[in-house]
Amino acid sequence: MYNHLDTDTTIIAPATVAGGAVMVVRLSGNRAIDIADGLFRGKKPLRNCEGYTLHYGRIVDESERTIDDVVVALFRAPHSYTGDDTVEITLHGSEYITSELLRLAINRGAKMAMPGEFTRRAFLAGKMDLSRAEAVADIIASDSMWSHNVASTQMRGGYSERLTSLRDELLRLCSLLELELDFSEEDVEFADRTTLRTTLDAIGSQIEQLTSSFALGKALKNGVNVAIVGKPNVGKSTLLNALVEEDRAMVSDIAGTTRDTIEATTTINGVRYRFVDTAGIHTTADKLEQMGIDRTHRAIANASIVIHLTTADNPTFDAVEDSDTQHHIRVVNKIDTTPAPATLSPDTLCISAKSGIGIEALRERLAATIDTSKLGTGSVVVSNMRHYAALREAYTALTSARTAMDNGLPSDLLSEDIRRVVHYLGEITGEITSDDILHSIFSHFCIGK
Repeated sequence: MYNHLDTDTTIIAPATVAGGAVMVVRLSGNRAIDIADGLFRGKKPLRNCEGYTLHYGRIVDESERTIDDVVVALFRAPHSYTGDDTVEITLHGSEYITSELLRLAINRGAKMAMPGEFTRRAFLAGKMDLSRAEAVADIIASDSMWSHNVASTQMRGGYSERLTSLRDELLRLCSLLELELDFSEEDVEFADRTTLRTTLDAIGSQIEQLTSSFALGKALKNGVNVAIVGKPNVGKSTLLNALVEEDRAMVSDIAGTTRDTIEATTTINGVRYRFVDTAGIHTTADKLEQMGIDRTHRAIANASIVIHLTTADNPTFDAVEDSDTQHHIRVVNKIDTTPAPATLSPDTLCISAKSGIGIEALRERLAATIDTSKLGTGSVVVSNMRHYAALREAYTALTSARTAMDNGLPSDLLSEDIRRVVHYLGEITGEITSDDILHSIFSHFCIGK
């Protein structure tokens, strides 16, 4: 066991998953090139090669037995992902070959990397700020076009640049206010109060805009939870299968077939939707069925969208507690066997989950709940809960600063509130952080990144 904050240690880890045609093993640290030279046999030693070059050769064991033919990519400090000397070895995707390479490197002094340690080193070396480092994990985990776009924009620094601009302006204001303290006996104002208030309002508006984007960002990053609810045998399982275009839920004419929640996902207009087929809500003495119904209520509470499903022959909807933060879509099913009543409200959709009638209209209704019209490449959207919490704290501190101005409080108190805003914005980008926060963030990364 070693100190994961010790950036002098040379670390190694697979950067890809074994089992494919080829894979990559990454070696990084001040002894990376020396360790690699002990294993690699090419035209010349890597220590005599320039950075940003590729080299074909062999990996050999202690007895010079060839383990594999490989291609080595060489990156010299500080021009690498981590800022250290880095060697990336592309080899055949055999678990045996990979394990042998790791064993040989470890015997020569390398240590197995911790989760996210390569990116942690990139952050500590100043190659990227903390918000961009977090975006690396998000882009790996992205499973839809929009989740990829949000993470990609953040990783490229668009988000960081906006926050840095806000911090720089706030620090400039603080310096002017604190300069006034040095001339307090002369009663001068270096920070014009009208201009200061206008600037604080503008910054507050930007922070508020970022904060308000979190609901959309969270949906794009994590997917949109959709609960399909209704009485037993109204076709909830058939509808789920139709929406995801595969048989994920068991379908039967027997009421109560679904006794537990069943989940499946699909992508609509670049957004991932997570559907939950719930047990029918009804009164039952069956303990197993009741457990499923209890889970149904939890699924409804956690859903962003609730599809209320009923049938054309009995078009009544279960009473479900509405939430202002949820979208509710009422759907009448089985119109292939019974015509839809003329008394339905205009916003009720009529479908046949079995034959596919109206499924595309339902998809369009689902897509309309997520407004991506203002999004494009480079759009800044907050999708990280840690960032959202820090932005809310920053906005609270900014509100306090504006109140201090309105009440005519002295420069030192006003400056203190503004510095609190600077502090919380700095927590997002990593100018202000702690080892515990870093460990929490990077421990969720995959090993090798």
